[in-house]
Amino acid sequence: MDRALARTWLTTAVEEARTGLAEGGIPIGAALYGADGTLLGRGHNRRVQDGDPSLHAETAAFRAAGRQRSYRGTTMVTTLSPCWYCSGLVRQFGISRVLIGEDVTFRGGHDWLAEHGVKIVLLDDEECIGLMRDFIAGNPDLWNEDIGVN
Repeated sequence: MDRALARTWLTTAVEEARTGLAEGGIPIGAALYGADGTLLGRGHNRRVQDGDPSLHAETAAFRAAGRQRSYRGTTMVTTLSPCWYCSGLVRQFGISRVLIGEDVTFRGGHDWLAEHGVKIVLLDDEECIGLMRDFIAGNPDLWNEDIGVN
């Protein structure tokens, strides 16, 4: 995948992450792009805002995209390595590629996805790393709850 295009797509997810943070939630954002590059859906983690533990950023973007006849060729863009729950969503629906802003603050299931044929693009984006480091430092209990440590 072209790095310039990857960074452009990541911008959409970062905007969502910042929206989530401004709402008092966890700063993780995602977007689902079609095989032709069309933005199908975008969203952010709303677990705190909605009191719904299933509303991760990737699931929000997936839901916003609506029903697709096939997810072959689509790309899930996320600011943070997807957790096992969101990795399962990618596998279940055959999303072809996951573009990840960072995996420094949390390493989810993307190695497992790669082992099962999903193309992984890791950007090691400093803005994404900084967003999560700052959030985790200021909200360790909320973060640990989100990743199932509490």
